[in-house]
Amino acid sequence: MASATATTRAEGLKAVARSRIARIIFIWNFAGLAFLVLGVLLLTEMRAGLTDAQFRNLRTQGELITNLLIETGTVEGGPDDPNPYVNVLAVRAVLHRILPPVAEGERPGVGHPRVRVFAPNGEVIADSNAINDIIEETPLAARPERPDLGRTIERAAKRVEYLRLTPWRPTISLQEEQKRALRGEIAHGERLNEAGERVVSVTLPLRRVQAALATVTVESADVERILVAERAGMIPFVVGASIAVFLSSLLLALFIARPMRKLAAAADSLRLSGATRLSLPEVSKRKDEIGALGQSLEAMTGALADRIDANERFAADVSHEIKNPLASIKSAVESARAATAPEQQGKMLAIVAQDVQRLDRLVTDIARASRIEAETARGDHEPIDLGQMLYELVRAYCGPDGHEGRVEVVFVGQKPQAAVVLGQAGPLGQVFRNLIDNARSFSPGGGKVRVSAEIIKSKEGPFLRAVVEDDGPGIPPENLETVFERFYTQRPKGAAFGGNSGLGLSIARQIIIAHHGRIYAQTVAGPLSANPRGARLVVELPLAGA
Repeated sequence: MASATATTRAEGLKAVARSRIARIIFIWNFAGLAFLVLGVLLLTEMRAGLTDAQFRNLRTQGELITNLLIETGTVEGGPDDPNPYVNVLAVRAVLHRILPPVAEGERPGVGHPRVRVFAPNGEVIADSNAINDIIEETPLAARPERPDLGRTIERAAKRVEYLRLTPWRPTISLQEEQKRALRGEIAHGERLNEAGERVVSVTLPLRRVQAALATVTVESADVERILVAERAGMIPFVVGASIAVFLSSLLLALFIARPMRKLAAAADSLRLSGATRLSLPEVSKRKDEIGALGQSLEAMTGALADRIDANERFAADVSHEIKNPLASIKSAVESARAATAPEQQGKMLAIVAQDVQRLDRLVTDIARASRIEAETARGDHEPIDLGQMLYELVRAYCGPDGHEGRVEVVFVGQKPQAAVVLGQAGPLGQVFRNLIDNARSFSPGGGKVRVSAEIIKSKEGPFLRAVVEDDGPGIPPENLETVFERFYTQRPKGAAFGGNSGLGLSIARQIIIAHHGRIYAQTVAGPLSANPRGARLVVELPLAGA
């Protein structure tokens, strides 16, 4: 079981690695992190501010030390030698007194400036670091080893700090500082010390009267050390941010790229295998947009499968319905050939003519049903005043061209105002023509077909209810639903055979469902409940904007 789980995870990671979406997620997430880190590394305002502050601080300290050395470390000339000179031992003693000793475990020059006194020829007279090392009587304890991780972080930060991310070069050399100081200037700049560190230094002349006896150089690497410490403090956060970006990218890839690949693979498998329904419970059960996409694809393939099944059933029904009149025609033709009496032959020919008429009507209704289905599936819905459409349709049946037989079609009640629905005028008109024609075919001579419409308000919103009612024999309770099935042709006794194909109400229901409405049948009760006096077909459609 564990092996199967590990294999599944490995396959999932491989799929993520092959995914272009996953690569884009990883690249751009880490690109954003890289830009952020690079921006922090290239930030020079902190360095510039620290450098300026260090220059001012070193100059102040250098002036104080120089004044003290002039008073205590230089000697005026005497009778033998009138020229003033530097007392080396006194200078070293002064530096030892004014500069703190090196702390235990600390490198020389860390935390305080390094002071050196140079003779005019460049020879070192005194060095604060060397003085501390020489004069301290007790040996310094060994520097405690820092934890491996701490040392590693510090070394990494130092490497990062000394990377030539921005152009940098020393602004002045130590010799140039000394030359300027001997000329009476206060020279300063940035350079590298013996350890390869960037230092900020200030060099001042040590003068007695007007003679420059030596130079005093005060330098500090604290600026670089502060920045290295800042970088070292950033490294754990950068590592943590990198881990967070990696995990978030991996989760995004697993939860987006992998389901999308599953959907694509399922669609390809559906196409290649010849199946009709897509089923991805792992994707569709998710409560996000990917789950909604999976549900939509399942619903879409389900709808297509239902349509395919319906077409297959329709083809089977059509084949069955066509075989009946063809079998009747074949039987009548064979009987006509065998018959000798003209009357019998004429009767057989009449049956053939009736079946041909039945076939013609059936083929016409099938073609009409297919055309209406295509129009309903492909056409755009638009606002339609259905109340006005019904009113005009009833007037057409009452006119001289539309009136047939003795059945009258009347509009009952007032025409509803603003009875606007979203739909297609052609298919909706076909629905009500089918209902009226069906009602007229069931009504007896002298009967009426009553059409009415009204707006009903409900919790789901307002809708239009249109009713077509006849004076026929009604519909048995057990057939209130079956009348909407294809090729349902059960008719009352005495009705003309073959006059209907049984597709009218089926087409009507199909169109109404496509318009998000419903259609159902009722039996109109007569004076006695056991004696129905007609059928009622009800259409309900939501109003536009409901």
